[in-house]
Amino acid sequence: MKIPTTLKHKPVIVTENYENIDGRNAYHSDSKGLSLGLAQWNDRGKVDISAKVWRHTGEKWSRQSEELPMHRVLDLAILTLRSYLYFQEAYRFPKLYDPDHPQIDRIGLQGDAMNVEICTDNPMLDEDIQLFAQALSNDGELIGERLRVLSSLLKDAGY
Repeated sequence: MKIPTTLKHKPVIVTENYENIDGRNAYHSDSKGLSLGLAQWNDRGKVDISAKVWRHTGEKWSRQSEELPMHRVLDLAILTLRSYLYFQEAYRFPKLYDPDHPQIDRIGLQGDAMNVEICTDNPMLDEDIQLFAQALSNDGELIGERLRVLSSLLKDAGY
């Protein structure tokens, strides 16, 4: 299925077979493609690049398609990797976290920092964190494969 090029987001680089590789949803996903292109929120004379997940209901392109600025895609990758690393050692805590020290990390970015912490405001945290850890474990192979690819590409790029 071809990603539309007549909408506000203007695709430049595309993956049009994403439904075949969309994790546990592979081959039956409504996420049909990914694109990097010119952001739909661009103002005249100002151009931003964004990433977009293109979803299709089977009948039409979905309004649930998501568009993210490139730095947010990378921020999500940073958050994902840091969380993944955290949960490799979380078994040390009876609740999978330390209620007295919920901050996992503080990662410096742009002169400030991204705080990565357990959401202690969640009233169902003790149950939800167990479910999260189990889901992370269940998807270990999918996540690990993607992290290995990212690692290799980062090395190729000199990082």
